[in-house]
Amino acid sequence: MIAATLGPTPAVAPPAAVADCTVVVPTYNEAENIGQLIPRLLAYPRIRVLVVDDASPDGTGATVAELARAEPRVGLLARPGKLGLGTAYLAGFRRALAEGAQFIFEMDADFSHDPRYLPDLLAAAEAGADLVIGSRYVPGGGTTDWGLLRRLISRGGNLYAGLLLGLPVADATGGFRCYRRRVLEELDLDRVRSNGYAFQIEMAYRTLRAGFRVTEVPIIFPDRRVGKSKMSRRIVAEALINVWKLRFGVL
Repeated sequence: MIAATLGPTPAVAPPAAVADCTVVVPTYNEAENIGQLIPRLLAYPRIRVLVVDDASPDGTGATVAELARAEPRVGLLARPGKLGLGTAYLAGFRRALAEGAQFIFEMDADFSHDPRYLPDLLAAAEAGADLVIGSRYVPGGGTTDWGLLRRLISRGGNLYAGLLLGLPVADATGGFRCYRRRVLEELDLDRVRSNGYAFQIEMAYRTLRAGFRVTEVPIIFPDRRVGKSKMSRRIVAEALINVWKLRFGVL
């Protein structure tokens, strides 16, 4: 795959107008990761970083605010409490659109999504894809450091969603993505109801139903470096139920 030109690592940060790509990173208790992740993202001159923090008690928001004071390509959207992954992304998408982003990425803060794949996602979007998913389940993709149960849940969830909704993608639950601006402008984001990992399934489904082109590029997905996973039984249950709601048009 030919990587898009995000640009070499600059000696001095370029003007904000150069940055037509916004990476939305939702956080809750990611202080140990976010200070290392943001410099990795800023190594690409076209990228702005927007952190959506849900009042993390570990000081994640304060860390980002300090970085933002020194770097115009870093933004912080501070929310009053833990309001959920889906609403965090939607708030970030709206802010990125308002600030003029042409390509809007989403990724986790825990380094399971490696910034080195950003040029691959952007290259696919600039080649014509409307939504690009960093996929664990296409040739060249994969996972590392996962136990058997986690692999079964992930694979089973994608198979479940794919069969019920007819999704022609291998990794509908993948959260490392790049949207072209027009997708988020044309989708009715107010109709999106999923708030856990079902959010990724719902967004892929709505994007495809709207007639947009979705493609996948391979990524290797390791377990998070530090901190705790946000996965819970409630999140799994929401995904199981919401797939049926989407199938029958009640969501």
